[in-house]
Amino acid sequence: MKSIHVKECLEKLAEPWQPKEIVKVNDHVVRVALFDGEYHWHKHSEYDELFYVINGRILIEIRNRASILLKAGQLAVVPQGVEHRPLAKEPAHVLLFEPKNLVSTGD
Repeated sequence: MKSIHVKECLEKLAEPWQPKEIVKVNDHVVRVALFDGEYHWHKHSEYDELFYVINGRILIEIRNRASILLKAGQLAVVPQGVEHRPLAKEPAHVLLFEPKNLVSTGD
């Protein structure tokens, strides 16, 4: 058992949209990522995806539904099978809690 300093993990992020695993929790992982610009439209047929904004702001566009704006300290879960596209107009750090088998790029 060890403590993890999330701020130090964030400082190591250089490339946007490249999540880095920081810890495993049973069959899930906690990842941190730098969001900057637009990611592509995708979905995860078998898994939900949790986004928690550590700093900055992100928008999660949802196909044929209202978008979700998340600010620092807010989180949202995109249910399995829902097509979405995260974007950040300015750099933002995001914590992701996902099943370890989830592929970030989608199906």
